[in-house]
Amino acid sequence: MPVTVLLVDDEPLVRAGLRAVLDAQPDIEVVGEAADGAAVVPLVRQLRPDVVAMDVRMPLLDGIEATRAVLKTVSEPPKILVVTTFENDEYVYQALRAGADGFLLKRARPAEIVHAVRLVAEGESLLFPAAVRALAAEYGNGAARAALRAAALTDREEAVLRLMARGLSNAEIAAQLYVGAETVKSHVSAVLTKLGARDRTQAVIAAYESGFVTPA
Repeated sequence: MPVTVLLVDDEPLVRAGLRAVLDAQPDIEVVGEAADGAAVVPLVRQLRPDVVAMDVRMPLLDGIEATRAVLKTVSEPPKILVVTTFENDEYVYQALRAGADGFLLKRARPAEIVHAVRLVAEGESLLFPAAVRALAAEYGNGAARAALRAAALTDREEAVLRLMARGLSNAEIAAQLYVGAETVKSHVSAVLTKLGARDRTQAVIAAYESGFVTPA
């Protein structure tokens, strides 16, 4: 089955460009478009896409609030890929904190766009660029540090979280730690549970905000 994608951007040319790139792939299908975040929840319910490629800045409902709405109101929500012009945009960081799963620049090359959609759909790696890591570190606070301490991660879980923060997939983490992929999957699940994180992105944000990991 192809990865199905909903495109959400107030610029028709951006949507047309993304559609042309994605529909050219045999394993990806664009199933719908929207010009504003206000249309996202009804379309997600109707079309059940695997991935929503969502602009951050839109006139009626921005990508941050649209992300929150999808995650709050849709059962089994899709992965959300933030699409933006500027990589150091604080809106991007806020969208990731709201629950978005990845990040894509509008100026990305076609191959990068395709890779981003596939990566987010798989859910085992992160699109978390250096500029966003720096923003996360700036939001460091005592509550985040206390929450990480309270999680009481084991040494192996801490090692897994550090590698997650570098954007490594489960297979890559397994290779780094010389363990099986299923073992890594179990560790990742334990990390998410202990941190109260919805997904890898939220866990990595917690790691940066707490100072457990720092931008390279």
